[in-house]
Amino acid sequence: MVTIYDIAKKTGYSITTVSKVINNYQDVSEKTKKAIQLALEENGYLPNSHARTLTTKKSWTIGVVFTESLGVGMTHPFFNQVIESFRKQVEFSGYDLLFASRSISNQKKSYLDHFRYRGVDGVVIVCSSYNEEQVQELMEDSIPSVVIDLQSNKSSVVYSDNIDGSRMAVNYLYSLGHRAIAHISGDATLYAGEQRLLGYRQAIESLGLPNEERFIENGAYFSRDGGYKAMEKLLKLNQPPTAVYVAGDEMAIGAIQAIRSHGLEVPDDISIVGFDDIELAQFINPPLTTIKQKTVLIGIEAANLLIKQIDQKQKSIESLMIPVELVIRKSCRSL
Repeated sequence: MVTIYDIAKKTGYSITTVSKVINNYQDVSEKTKKAIQLALEENGYLPNSHARTLTTKKSWTIGVVFTESLGVGMTHPFFNQVIESFRKQVEFSGYDLLFASRSISNQKKSYLDHFRYRGVDGVVIVCSSYNEEQVQELMEDSIPSVVIDLQSNKSSVVYSDNIDGSRMAVNYLYSLGHRAIAHISGDATLYAGEQRLLGYRQAIESLGLPNEERFIENGAYFSRDGGYKAMEKLLKLNQPPTAVYVAGDEMAIGAIQAIRSHGLEVPDDISIVGFDDIELAQFINPPLTTIKQKTVLIGIEAANLLIKQIDQKQKSIESLMIPVELVIRKSCRSL
């Protein structure tokens, strides 16, 4: 079994310096840290978790909350990609993830009760809704926390620039000659739905296009079925749109299915732009033009914000907005 003494001997650094790197102390240079971390990985070093907990007075565990009451949670590709990026970043720093449960010894408990019972060092909350009481309780508590995909002044947050993404989508369709541009929105109780609708309205107004309510349909909770039903309503208009900006790729896929069920094609009859850039977007027919969320960067930045709070032993409130980008594929055409 590889010990801390073996790593010290191999790298030429003192046992104290190796111990500081293992326990994530900040007073070690990046060059030294990288050299020791490489040696740890190459030699398969595994620290004694009990001893590390006693030494650092940390559990080296981060709680994870997914809110799925609205049908948006671990099943959605965006959240899966973000939490996978987050996991890799915190595991590199030595932390394990503990997914929330509201049952302790067969008794119903809140998320906060569960995490206090488990003694986690911090919490990452993946949530799009303002209406989750359990999440609000966590955000208001003194435990270090970071929320992904929601704006708040009670916790550190990381989220995409939804408004600018909507502007990009509408401006792109306008540049192709489209003037009848509709929007399939996410539900207004969800932060992303609210912000992307706001961005759509702002873009329509700035381009001097009529802001017609008939061109806005609620796709509910970012599902294919929601997109399908919303597109059905748009197709029944006396003068349907020539292009639709859809607030999520899953809804966009449903919208394309609805268009085809009416004997029409994308982009020949109607152009479609989505939002997210889920993996499937590039493989559907036609490949979907969409607004890309930088899921890897969101996960990394959320992890860094949380670990900084844990290291400082103090909850802080920071807001980080991640830029988005337009990915042009084959689901739009010029008029």
